[in-house]
Amino acid sequence: MIISIASGKGGTGKTTVAVNLALSLENVQLIDCDVEEPNDHIFLNPDIEKSEDVYVEYPVIDKEKCDLCGQCASFCMYNAIAVTKNDIMVFPELCHSCGGCKLVCPRDAIDYKRRSIGKIESGKSGDIEFYRGILNLGEARTTPVIKELKKKIDKNRDVILDAPPGAGCAVIETIESSDFCILVTEPTPFGLYDLKIAVDVVRRLKKPFGVIINKDGMGDKKVEVFCSRENIPILLRIPFDKKIADLYSKGVPFVLEMEEWKGRFRTMVDEIKERLA
Repeated sequence: MIISIASGKGGTGKTTVAVNLALSLENVQLIDCDVEEPNDHIFLNPDIEKSEDVYVEYPVIDKEKCDLCGQCASFCMYNAIAVTKNDIMVFPELCHSCGGCKLVCPRDAIDYKRRSIGKIESGKSGDIEFYRGILNLGEARTTPVIKELKKKIDKNRDVILDAPPGAGCAVIETIESSDFCILVTEPTPFGLYDLKIAVDVVRRLKKPFGVIINKDGMGDKKVEVFCSRENIPILLRIPFDKKIADLYSKGVPFVLEMEEWKGRFRTMVDEIKERLA
C-alpha cells in the first residue's frame, strides 16, 4: 500500500508523522518527496549508499539554420525562448521539456541537450529503505525529481511518500499515485484554512483520505467540527506534549522513546487497509 503524507501548510507535522509511521512498520519504504527541503534524514540518519542525477532536456538552437521567425518563442508558454531582431536566447531553467518548440520550428534548427536539475539519494536506516530527492539550488521544477523518486516505489512493501507542503504541482505529483492520503493538520485557524485547501485537492484527485490532528489540545475544536461536518475520518490525534516536542528538538522520533505509539500507528494502518478492502 502506498500512503502519502500531506498538508496544506508547512509546520503541521508531516515529517513527524512520516518518520514515526515508518519506524512503526515492517518492510517499509520511506520516500521524501519534499525535494526543495528534504528533512526526513535528520531523524532517521540513514546510511546513504547511492546518489544519481536527475536530468531534463532543454532546447539548443542552431543559429546557422535559425532565421529568427519567432514561432518557437510564440509557442512556448513558459517564456523559455526569447527572439529579438538580431538574436535568439534560451533560458533552460524556464523550459519544461515539452518538445513543442522543435515541432513548430520550420527550419529544423532546434535540438535538445540534457542537464541535471537535482539528484536522488538512497540508503538504509535499520530496516527502512530510504530515498530522498534534492533539487539543485536555483531550480524551479520539482516534479521531474519527484517523478524519478516515484520510480523507486516497491509495491511489495508498504510505501510512505512524504509530500511537500502546500497544494501545488509538487503535492499533486506526489499523491496522485497513492492508495491513501493522510492529511496532517493542527487545531488552529491557520491549520483549518489550509486543511480545507488540501481536502479540496485530494477530493478532486478522488483519493481516499483521513486526517491526523497533530499538537492536539492546543488551539480550538474547529478542525474536529469541520471533519465531522464533512464526514472526514480523524485517524489519530498526537497530543500537544512537551516530551514529544523535546524529543523532536533533539532529532529523536518519539516512537523510539514512547513505544506505545508504534502500536497506535500500526493500528491506524490496519484500519486504513480495512477501509480500502
